Parts: sequence; C-alpha cells; structure tokens
Amino acid sequence: MTVENVIIIGSGPAGLTAALYTARADLKPLVFTGNEIGGQVSITNEVENYPGFPDGLTGPELVDKFQKQAERFGARVEYAEVTEVDFDAHPFRIRSYDNEYQAKAIIIATGASPSKLGVPGETGFTGRGVSYCATCDGFFFQGREIVVVGGGDSALEEAVFLTKFASRVRVIHRRDQLRAGSTLQERAKRNQKIEFIWNTVVTEINGNGAVESVQVKDVNTGEVSTLEAEGVFIYIGHYPNSQLFKGKLKMDEEGYLIADRRTCTSVPGVFAAGEIADPIFRQVITSAGEGCKAAIQVERYLAELEDRAYPGHQ
Repeated sequence: MTVENVIIIGSGPAGLTAALYTARADLKPLVFTGNEIGGQVSITNEVENYPGFPDGLTGPELVDKFQKQAERFGARVEYAEVTEVDFDAHPFRIRSYDNEYQAKAIIIATGASPSKLGVPGETGFTGRGVSYCATCDGFFFQGREIVVVGGGDSALEEAVFLTKFASRVRVIHRRDQLRAGSTLQERAKRNQKIEFIWNTVVTEINGNGAVESVQVKDVNTGEVSTLEAEGVFIYIGHYPNSQLFKGKLKMDEEGYLIADRRTCTSVPGVFAAGEIADPIFRQVITSAGEGCKAAIQVERYLAELEDRAYPGHQ
C-alpha cells in the first residue's frame, strides 16, 4: 500500500487551501471531498467578501477556482467520503467505502454544519432568501424586511448586524426569554429596527423563486399566521462535523476539535483546519487561512520525521 505524505479530509476553503499549499510544497496531497466538494460555501449564492474578486462570484465558482488552483500544482481529489480513521499507529490509516489508505500526516477540514429548522421550503430556498450567515449574505437585503430565527448570542449578533441593511428585522423565538447574554440583549432591544416575536416557531417558508413570506405558529395558542419577509436567517445552532473522530481526538463539550496554536490536534501529525476547530468566525477567508497554517505545519512535521529517520541527511 502506498503511504501518502498527507491526506486532507474535507474539501471546503480550509481543505482546498491546505491542498494548494501542500501541493506547492511537492507533497502530492490526496483530498477526500466528503459528500460534496466545497462544503458550506458551495451552497452560497453570492460571495462578495472574499478578497481579490471585486465583482463577487458564486460559491460554486469560488470552490471551482480553489480546486483548479490546487490541482494545477499536483493535488489529487478523491470524490469519496472517509468512513473510518485510525490514529493509533503511524502511518495513520483511513478508510473510504471502497478502499484503505495510509498517510504520514492528516489534515482534518470537515467543517461544521448549521442546524436546520427542517420545515417545508427551507432547503429549496437556501441561497434564495434562506441563509445561515448574515456576514456572507446581509448585503443583498438592502431595504428589505427579514426575519431571524433563534434566541442565542449568534441570533442577536446577526440581527444587530443585519439592521445595517434591512428595513426591519423581526427576531422569532420559540420561548418568551432569550438565551443571549444580557449586554447583547439590551443592545438588540434598543435597536429601533429590531422587533421580537415571542413563543413562536416557523412552520413553513414560502415564495416564488425567492422567499416572500414565512408561516409561523404561536406555541401557546396554536394560532397560525403569515409574515411577509424576503430573507430568513436561521441561527438555532451549529454542530461540528466531528462524529468520525469521537474517542480518537480531544474535543470541547460541543464537539469541536481542540488544536494548539500550531493547528495540531491531540495526536501529533494530525492537524485541524477551518470550522471543525473554529466555533467563532466561520468565514471563508478565516477557514482558508487555517488551511494555509495547517499545510505549513504539515510540511515542517514531515521534515522533522525525515530528520529523525535519517539524521544528518542532506
């Protein structure tokens, strides 16, 4: 079995940036895409905050450019999902549905996923009015009415941010009290563009080509009504795609991988990049930066391995 220099698990901005840097270091990285190449950005309709593209581009276009640039320098992309990992011995072993592989180093870039409402219309209107990232998409809702679903810190932070663009932001929360910190609550309540709709859940998202309204239900009375809205921003939680690594790598209480400042996880030679270890920023550019850092650390790690194996070599 061929032992790869580095295997990258995940093909979002972190994974493909790591592929670019390790490929340029002549490490011939092997990238596993997972269910779909590109991660969350691949379902983003417009990306206008990634440097170097003043006119913006779609998420799939950006992913395609990432991939082509990495492949230009020798990265290999395997359209498959990793189903099992073994970090107990070196070289490390991973399995897909069809094959087994070995690698001297691993970069984990499996990202995180937003929790979904699971209501009719949510999937169909994703990227056409339904969003999970105000920083990514807020600009496209200039002067429009939008709703934010959730009651935690993220929901209120994004609601306040969205008031820069929207004419009105209605925060829909299933309870009559918010979970967000008190300072953030006060800031949101002082904002004249923000309204709160309590004890309410969204039951359906409707529109014609793009979001036009949401159907909501009062959880106490059962009363159903319709709210006009051209945007629905959902913040009911994120979860890291780390199930594959449970019991194998250290994680925090939410399941995000714990990595040191050099992006190394609890297992030397296994590195983390992007949202799998970042519950805070969740941006394309920060994930790309983490992919770069992990790739540089892999290059150094492999050089140290070679030094130990062949002391004094030139």
